[in-house]
Amino acid sequence: MKNINKLITILIPAYNEEEVLPALLKRLKDVTAELPKYDFEFLFVNDGSSDRTLEMLKELSLVYEEISYINLSRNFGKEVAMLAGFDHVNGDAMIVIDADLQDPPELIPQMIYYWEKGYDDVFAKRNTRAGETWFKKWSSNSYYKILEKVSNIPIQNNTGDFRLLDRKCIEALKQMRESQRYTKGMFSWIGFNKKELLFDREPRAAGTTKWNYSKLFNLAVEGITSSSVAPLRISSFLGIIISACALLFMLFIFVRTLVFGNPVPGYPSLMTVILFLGGIQLVSLGIIGEYLGKIFNETKERPVYLVSEYYSPVALRKNKQYENVH
Repeated sequence: MKNINKLITILIPAYNEEEVLPALLKRLKDVTAELPKYDFEFLFVNDGSSDRTLEMLKELSLVYEEISYINLSRNFGKEVAMLAGFDHVNGDAMIVIDADLQDPPELIPQMIYYWEKGYDDVFAKRNTRAGETWFKKWSSNSYYKILEKVSNIPIQNNTGDFRLLDRKCIEALKQMRESQRYTKGMFSWIGFNKKELLFDREPRAAGTTKWNYSKLFNLAVEGITSSSVAPLRISSFLGIIISACALLFMLFIFVRTLVFGNPVPGYPSLMTVILFLGGIQLVSLGIIGEYLGKIFNETKERPVYLVSEYYSPVALRKNKQYENVH
């Protein structure tokens, strides 16, 4: 009886990556060629690219039988693109990797080794981050420290989406259907048996980054509000502290005026207090608004994404095998 190799899906979200696709596929093929005991599927999720990414995937799929692709109806963002990939994974395990080659495919054999040893989530932690400014590195480290303190789940510091996930992890992630997603937090939330691998992150092989500080800030807010209600509690505690301070200050003014006859401070101090309290109130309302906005979006119950085209020779082969068995 012929042994059937385990199938591993390599999930690659792609947005305007036409410049890097040939180099990415070459390195993936070089790595997977050294693993003859496994079959591989290269599952690309085209997230509404405006360049030739989709056309190149169609052309390359005629050359590489491992290529599958999902074309989303528009740009939904990387977090949603990954969910689309989770829903269409055919493998016994999945490896998530960025298309820009900052995550080295050469780490894949090591991930598979630890997966076979019984680990369900083998994640890559950045030892160094080439091609990034000191401010980017500092802000990233500071953010993860804050997130770790406010979150009620363990946070994997300085890690991205580059990891291998067992089928049980994939099925767990597929059940989480939030429209506003923070997948890095979900990886921690689902638990399972985890293994850390260190690597040196490379600069982009080609093209330009799709992330700017505005998008990174939005992702940071999404991460904190998705992982914790600490901002609401901080807002409540801040309100209690300011109210207590205001009460003490009021008593101080009352006693000083009544006992010593000192005049009450005038307009400048009054305006300072009013503006300070107004600012605190607006910040608190903004925090509440973030959570209300998330609730509003979830109550619409819209599909998280829409697929305009799906091509997978691997899925077709699996269906034929299933039909032959039955």
